[in-house]
Amino acid sequence: MLPVSKCYDVQDNLKNLLENYSNGTISLDDALSRIKLLTYRSVGEIAKLDTHRIDRTGIPEAILAEGKDRDNLVQIALAHLEETGSVIVTRISSDQLTAFNKIDLPDGVMSHYNPNAKTLVLNKAPKKSRIGKIGILAAGTADIPVAEEAKVVAEEMGCDVISAYDVGVAGIHRLFPNLEKMMDVDAIVVAAGREGTLPAIVAGLVDVPVIGLPVSTGYGAGGNGLAALLSMLQSCSVLTVVNIDAGFVEGAYAAKISLKRSSKQKQS
Repeated sequence: MLPVSKCYDVQDNLKNLLENYSNGTISLDDALSRIKLLTYRSVGEIAKLDTHRIDRTGIPEAILAEGKDRDNLVQIALAHLEETGSVIVTRISSDQLTAFNKIDLPDGVMSHYNPNAKTLVLNKAPKKSRIGKIGILAAGTADIPVAEEAKVVAEEMGCDVISAYDVGVAGIHRLFPNLEKMMDVDAIVVAAGREGTLPAIVAGLVDVPVIGLPVSTGYGAGGNGLAALLSMLQSCSVLTVVNIDAGFVEGAYAAKISLKRSSKQKQS
């Protein structure tokens, strides 16, 4: 078991710390010391968890399971869960998942495994009401795993997600009835491999931001997502493009757009 250096017990956020310093409850040195502790939580010598990333940026820190020892992964995830109340583990293997299934989770913690996305979400806090809404399209069935990763992240950030899969350009008639269901979303994620045409088409049809997600399907020249990435970058339509198979980034970016837009609408 990895040694864990625990963050400040009371879990003050930065605003509370500054208010306490301002009214003289704590000294300047004490405030600085606590801010440093709030910056991250060490787990052994291999992990420094950015437990307040979501407070700074609106995007939670996720744990990439690839390349991690399964026991270390469990310890890292549980430490993050203790500090923040939830944790997203991405690209988890069956062996790593087995390690999680063997442990007794803390009371009240719910476990949600998505076999398509290969994600595991642990959450001990009640689900917050979802205030954003995004759409997710996948060109082919081979693109679903990456699209599902984006979906998991967006939902965890507080968005409702409308998804439609296997609506690629080889049968473009499949797209339009599914796109009609997304007319009230704040952003649309479009996952596509091979030649990666679908995001450009969608971006030419809708008035909300479209984020292209190239997927590492395809083979031969331009395979492994390269042709899809270059095609999206060369789009005549206006769209944003993330890296190949970057489902987490895609979902987080779309959710951030949606949540910001929803917040402004509530204020107006």
